[in-house]
Amino acid sequence: MKKVKKAIIPAAGLGTRFLPATKAMPKEMLPIIDKPTIQYIVEEAVESGIEDIIIVTGKNKRSIEDHFDHAFELETNLAERGKLKLLEEVQRSSKVEIHYIRQKEPKGLGHAVWCARRFIGDEPFAVLLGDDIVQADTPCLRQLMDQYEATGSSIIGVQPVSEQETQRYGIVDPMSRAGNLYKVRNFVEKPPAGKAPSNLAIMGRYILTPEIMRFLDLQEKGAGNEIQLTDAIQKLNTVEPVHAYHFQGVRYDVGEKLGFILTTLDFALHNPDLQGPLLVELERLVKTHSLSQLIG
Repeated sequence: MKKVKKAIIPAAGLGTRFLPATKAMPKEMLPIIDKPTIQYIVEEAVESGIEDIIIVTGKNKRSIEDHFDHAFELETNLAERGKLKLLEEVQRSSKVEIHYIRQKEPKGLGHAVWCARRFIGDEPFAVLLGDDIVQADTPCLRQLMDQYEATGSSIIGVQPVSEQETQRYGIVDPMSRAGNLYKVRNFVEKPPAGKAPSNLAIMGRYILTPEIMRFLDLQEKGAGNEIQLTDAIQKLNTVEPVHAYHFQGVRYDVGEKLGFILTTLDFALHNPDLQGPLLVELERLVKTHSLSQLIG
């Protein structure tokens, strides 16, 4: 059985939820405090043992490539000024072997993954979505890779969500469970409210066998009139087993405004340099807004 050494990071979306900020800046470059969201994703892949990463980009995404490249003038300046800790942080993002391919049309997540088919070849691979940051003792992707090595099958990362949220996600219909590992009957992309077969939602982490490309080759459109990865996974599940794994860790949704703000606040509260001052300011803001509501 071949090991998982390659990962795809789709980053071609238009980022319409964050307009006008994303008119010229890729959504993936929006920072959580001082680090772009996509860097958290890349670091998880590297810490999990991934050796080659391909980022699927689109128009106006050049700054992603620049971020993961060397910045010689900046690095020289930091070295000359003795700012070695900051230099180390800057160089950290340029030590990874990353490849790029452009998705020329926004046809959906399944199409973005399909664009990297020649990079994947006949190897199993990982997919990491940039809207989900996971903080865990063992990297989320590493947990899935361990399950793949144990089962030899595709593994989909899941966590439970509320019934009100199931219509926002791909949902699994489990048949049986062994610990945190589920055999799956069906995968349903964004089921209508009240129609979800479970509350186990796909959370942006996948280990897939190369057989998935056979179904993505069909270019069949699903929900939202887009080529959906979940639909291809459902078809894959009819010819070989696909498992779901309830991974351990805290998942942050940075794909929408409130989740992005809450993620930034939570990360800041775990930062020893920011925690104290931030708590003081948050208390002041809460009091100010509460008082204004009473007066109003």
